[in-house]
Amino acid sequence: MSVSLPRVQHIIGSGVVAAVGVWVCYTSFTQQPAEAFLFPRLISTVFVVLAIWTFIKACLGWTKVGNGISVPQMRNLAPGLAVALVYIFWLADSLGFYTATTIAFFILLSLYDPAPHNVLRSWLKRIIITACFVAVMYGLFALLLSVYTPREILF
Repeated sequence: MSVSLPRVQHIIGSGVVAAVGVWVCYTSFTQQPAEAFLFPRLISTVFVVLAIWTFIKACLGWTKVGNGISVPQMRNLAPGLAVALVYIFWLADSLGFYTATTIAFFILLSLYDPAPHNVLRSWLKRIIITACFVAVMYGLFALLLSVYTPREILF
């Protein structure tokens, strides 16, 4: 029995997401102080259940997979994936959640914003959008939900 390339891509992608979900869920249940990780435990548990269900559906062939990801699409996604991996595995822990989020969001916005990079106005727009995004993140996590975020060098 032959398996199509789009289905293989879906199995691999959903498998990676499920593995990351299991890792995040495990981490949220093993960190201290336990009270600080109550919200991440709830979210990561829901996330991992949905991710594993998606992976199982992909393996059983129950998912409509479309045409898959082409090489040009993967080339467009690669810089964003690289920034996300650096953010997850190094930046957030070493610089603190809000500082790292500001840097990563600004880089991603600069990479994918179609506005010209040689115009000052587009850079000002990116800075304002980044500041608003981080302010919303701070308001959501620190003020509204009062949840723990990784704190290191800056905040």
